[in-house]
Amino acid sequence: MLKTPTALLPRYPGTNADEETARALRVAGFDATIVPSAVLTREAVAQADLIVFSGGFSYGDYVMSGRIAQLITQQQLAGALEGFVERGGHVLGICNGFQILTKLGLLPKASLIDNVSGRFQCRWVPLRVRNADNPFLRELPTDRDIEFPIAHAEGRLVAPPGEAARYVRERLAALTYAGANPNGSEEGIAGLQNATGRVFGLMPHPERFLYARQHYDRDWAGHHHEPEWGWGYYFFKGIYRALSGEARLLASA
Repeated sequence: MLKTPTALLPRYPGTNADEETARALRVAGFDATIVPSAVLTREAVAQADLIVFSGGFSYGDYVMSGRIAQLITQQQLAGALEGFVERGGHVLGICNGFQILTKLGLLPKASLIDNVSGRFQCRWVPLRVRNADNPFLRELPTDRDIEFPIAHAEGRLVAPPGEAARYVRERLAALTYAGANPNGSEEGIAGLQNATGRVFGLMPHPERFLYARQHYDRDWAGHHHEPEWGWGYYFFKGIYRALSGEARLLASA
């Protein structure tokens, strides 16, 4: 019997994509709950299967993207997230959530800084899956590019000297931009995972391409046998299958 995995989405002042993300998780099969950061507890984290830091502009990005959210989270949870990951929990950060994860130290060393254009970028971008073992990406194709929209002003990933290239070699850079690099990220990195793959952050927004009808091309079709779904559905379905036990059932069938 499949389990219904639970997802917990912290909401900070300025978060604006939590409702979209919770909806995408529910469509994929999760029981998803949004919790204001002020009442986020260690106990709530411990009981979840997946913690999701959604996109937006937490605390208005007034200091730097994700910095105040990082401090509030560390004050509220005092090591609970690290313990959650050590016990096998999964953590996802999208856009501002990715920025928060880098500052919390849950991902390999990196920062997300101003786009090289100096401008806010809001458009669709082609992407390439570089690590099909990543539980968030396993349902997406590796033999062709996919697309998600981006919406950020601080999405350029920078890392200590030589580290970005190592992340690519070791497949920690699980998702990269294909073709044009919209923000100037080192090695074109669009998504970064930890060594286990259970912690993953990405700048593009998979929750904004849940349905095929959300694509700018009316004739777009992904999987020909499931024409209603966009690539974002398969993104969230991948982690659902990993946490529900469906992936094991499919592998043994």
